[in-house]
Amino acid sequence: MGKETLLGGALWDAYSKKVQERMDNPTHLGVITQEEADKRGYKLIVADHGAESCGDAVRLYWLVDSNDVIVDAKFKSFGCGTAIASSDMMVELCLNKRVQDAVKITNLDVESALRDDPDTPAVPGQKMHCSVMAYDVIKQAAGMYLGKNPEDFEDDIIVCECARVSLGTIKEVIKLNNLKSVEEITNYTKAGAFCKSCIKSGGHEKRDYYLVDILRDVRAEMDAEEVKRNAAKVDLGELNFAEMTTVQKVKAIDKIIDENIRPMLIMDGGNMEIIDIKETSDNFIDVYIRYLGACNGCASGYSGTLFAIESILQEKLSDRIRILPI
Repeated sequence: MGKETLLGGALWDAYSKKVQERMDNPTHLGVITQEEADKRGYKLIVADHGAESCGDAVRLYWLVDSNDVIVDAKFKSFGCGTAIASSDMMVELCLNKRVQDAVKITNLDVESALRDDPDTPAVPGQKMHCSVMAYDVIKQAAGMYLGKNPEDFEDDIIVCECARVSLGTIKEVIKLNNLKSVEEITNYTKAGAFCKSCIKSGGHEKRDYYLVDILRDVRAEMDAEEVKRNAAKVDLGELNFAEMTTVQKVKAIDKIIDENIRPMLIMDGGNMEIIDIKETSDNFIDVYIRYLGACNGCASGYSGTLFAIESILQEKLSDRIRILPI
């Protein structure tokens, strides 16, 4: 029975031709022994790494010369065909690089190298963990050679293992671009685009951090910071009218009326008060007022006086203000 029958035609088509070829005919599958290393005069590094989520495992062999260059490499993989293809490409990318440079190879580099064209993923999203395993065994080998812990090669907490996106990066992107949905985070960073385990709990693998929680917490921080900034602007009289809350808008309008309008009305025996403020669907701010005293019932209240009030408020606060007497 062929692989297409076992996997199903549609699923098989989700794998690139390069992946399929390396599944069947890996170029770098094999073993390097200590005897061979001694004979060739190189240092042998043997590193193992396994993926708890699926039971796959890979063993990586490096021969490293005195200049830290990986002159030969092989692998053995215990797992699915995708793990074999990813490990084979991982070894190929390591060859002839210094160990210090090989450790910079990411799982995205492995997956990208396996694509038939730049815009089509090489494997289904749920199989991205296989390229992650390849990335992790590189860290393991580099750590053994350089005398470091594999974790030392990570600069930040990794939230999305598939795309190697860190917690710091996700937080920064949300703030810089004012992101409001997980879909936007994925579009900007690729986090959550593959196996989707990092989006919310209950996915393919358990994570310490999930995008929905990070987004919620960062948005809360941003809102709190915005409130503080606006409060500071209010104290300094620098807050833009459009940024104000409804209460702040009422106070701002009242202040302009007190300074520029009410004294003229009082001189003629009248006055006015604000009844309500409503923001309309066409982005206007309708201010409902009531005339008091001599202004109540005065014809000018619906013509000249109304125009004067509206003009002053538009000039001082916003050209989107409309005055509606009731």
